[in-house]
Amino acid sequence: MHFLDILLLSFRTITAYKLRSALTSLGLIIGIAAVIILTSLGRGLHSFVIAEFTQFGTNIIGVHPGKKTTLGLSGATISTVRPLSMADASSLRKLAGIVAVVPVVQGNARVETDNKQRRTNVIGAGDAVPQVWKIHTASGQFLPSGEDANPRAFAVLGDKLATELFGQTSPLGQRIRIGTDRYRVIGVMEKKGQMLGFDMDDTVYIPATKALEMFDREGLMEINLLYSNNVSVTTVQQSIKQLLIARHGREDFNLITQNQMLESMNSILSILTMAVAALGGISLLVGSVGIITIMTIAVSERVSEIGLLRAIGAERKIIFKLFLFEALTLSAVGGFIGVLTGIGIVVLISNLVPALPAELAWSYIAAAFTLSLLIGIVSGVMPAIKAAHLDPLQALHSE
Repeated sequence: MHFLDILLLSFRTITAYKLRSALTSLGLIIGIAAVIILTSLGRGLHSFVIAEFTQFGTNIIGVHPGKKTTLGLSGATISTVRPLSMADASSLRKLAGIVAVVPVVQGNARVETDNKQRRTNVIGAGDAVPQVWKIHTASGQFLPSGEDANPRAFAVLGDKLATELFGQTSPLGQRIRIGTDRYRVIGVMEKKGQMLGFDMDDTVYIPATKALEMFDREGLMEINLLYSNNVSVTTVQQSIKQLLIARHGREDFNLITQNQMLESMNSILSILTMAVAALGGISLLVGSVGIITIMTIAVSERVSEIGLLRAIGAERKIIFKLFLFEALTLSAVGGFIGVLTGIGIVVLISNLVPALPAELAWSYIAAAFTLSLLIGIVSGVMPAIKAAHLDPLQALHSE
């Protein structure tokens, strides 16, 4: 019996038992569709988070107060960490390879106009925010430079905040109260949207020195530095460490590069995608159990057919191939339908819920389909061996 004859006979057997074949493939269809949907959501989340981190660029180093690891007795050095100061930011600005520096203080305060008020995010920063954070003003200007020591009471509004406070009227030149102090609005930022849950449009920017006074803080929350493409990040980090150790007397700060953050997030999100793929793989295992069960039952139901084939000269390997191909065909058809179903559901989710990140992970789709074929082969081996080793006389006698 030729290969095409065995394949054709397998197809005819599957189509002869339509309901049983459909139920057998259903487990694989659901399993593969689940893998595709879950991994697509995981990959979409991965791409979304990475895009959120990289929208500010990759040549950024964050300086944070305090070290990752400490030595000695806990509690003995609780108040020995020297806070980051505006003077630290000014000194870092003079280092070779540093393009721009942004001191950062963040908090929440009440913002008032003559007839409206609301609480919003307040970011104390410097004039280099547009350059470092890649956000720009839609109208007016950002905070002026050279006012670290004695800054004027200027404020720049996020797009959403400007609309809610002033409507369609231009806020430029208007006076607002932030906390207990009055500020003059000199600019409105472009629409930026959310960054990891933080609404950049619902924000007001004021000078960092003013924010330190407003929130009664001793030091900056962090200092962001933009370094040149022409220097290595290692060289820049070493220069920053030398300068701050000289100023603080010890290494009581922590440096985090944008690349380090991206690598950490990439590792975490890749593990998450693999985890959700494993959850979907459980359905594939259930589908494999279904194929083994159905094929074993099929052998018992078709004993007389096997006996007849053996009586007319079919060898054991032909019987083995026949049942193995049936299992492989069921898994291939189920896998193909599962792939189409999964892709269709992901496309539907993307159209119905655009805010939910979903991105087809083709590597996982290929792996799931390949796994379905392997499941068909593995699941069909034992029933095929059982069918091939049936005694032809006993098989015919069972009729």
